Amino acid sequence: MKFTLSAHDPSTKARAGIVHTDHGDIPTPIFMPVGTAGTVKAVHQRELRDDVDAKIILGNTYHLYLRPGLEVISQAGGLHKFNGWDRPILTDSGGYQVYSLSGTRKIKEEGVTFRSHIDGSKHVFSPEGVMDIQRKIGADIIMAFDECTPYPCDYEYARKSMDMTHRWLTRCINRFKETEPHYGYSQTLFPIVQGSTFPDLRRQSAEYIAAQGAEGNAIGGLSVGEPAEDMYAMTELVTDILPKDKPRYLMGVGTPANILEGIALGVDMFDCVMPTRNGRNGMVFTSQGIINIRNKKWETDFSPLDPGLPGYVSQFYTKAYVRHLFVANEILGMQIASLQNLSMYLWMVTEARKQILAGTFGPWKTTMTKHLMQRL
Repeated sequence: MKFTLSAHDPSTKARAGIVHTDHGDIPTPIFMPVGTAGTVKAVHQRELRDDVDAKIILGNTYHLYLRPGLEVISQAGGLHKFNGWDRPILTDSGGYQVYSLSGTRKIKEEGVTFRSHIDGSKHVFSPEGVMDIQRKIGADIIMAFDECTPYPCDYEYARKSMDMTHRWLTRCINRFKETEPHYGYSQTLFPIVQGSTFPDLRRQSAEYIAAQGAEGNAIGGLSVGEPAEDMYAMTELVTDILPKDKPRYLMGVGTPANILEGIALGVDMFDCVMPTRNGRNGMVFTSQGIINIRNKKWETDFSPLDPGLPGYVSQFYTKAYVRHLFVANEILGMQIASLQNLSMYLWMVTEARKQILAGTFGPWKTTMTKHLMQRL
């Protein structure tokens, strides 16, 4: 993997670049749709490619390991062959999912013992094992195994957790270097900065991660309930330390406002389940603002779902029709809303890139944030 920086915005820390992978180039800043179990929920791969124009999608180690399992994925020739996606894929290591299983997991130096949410069976994730699993899944970018601390979190727990994440990272790097890709294309390992909302821990972790010389780096442990101001402060602190010539990935973020602020702070890559999850529940993100499509006010609104956004879904379907689908519990409504939201997010980061290249991102971001976050 290589990263080429193309431009810096003069009034913020935003930058535009290109991540080069064996499955294609990824222009940054970029939003990555989340395909936890090998699928972006309710969205066909053809739609992701042709309608949304997603440059990269995510899979999740924990979920894919449990179902369909590594044997099936390996026999298929890796996740790209299994799900028919021929562009880049990133896999999360499963650290966040294990963190969310707080009642059924035990964390030790060796790794994490947990029980499957599917059938209660017992499993162990170690740094070495997670590297082996992600080799078999075959994503272009794979994440180091870390512990995601909860919020709020006391200082001593955050410090011990961060130190263990660093020790686990060393084991991940060693295992990664000892092994080879399974499917004939290269893979890249991203370490993850932790440290909760404590500035000294975040600084220490960022310095440790930066010293590893990885081809890209991630910021984890944020967007877990802390105030947005804390998330932005920790992000800025970390991006000031991480290498300028490597892509930076802020994990699990977020709203349009979160993403635009993250771009302004020097982040290149984002992912979040919000566009699809909220879409399935009737929240529609448009280039004009946010719509609760179930509201009666849209019952006889026959204007396009998003007049300001090009594309089939935004222009073909009316607000009244999509509202009808949700009120009638028709699955098509969830599909349309998911596609619209992903299209809007990808449009937003594409526009942000254009503004960075033009040197006008700062004032554009201020206006666009208010615009996109208003409730219609």
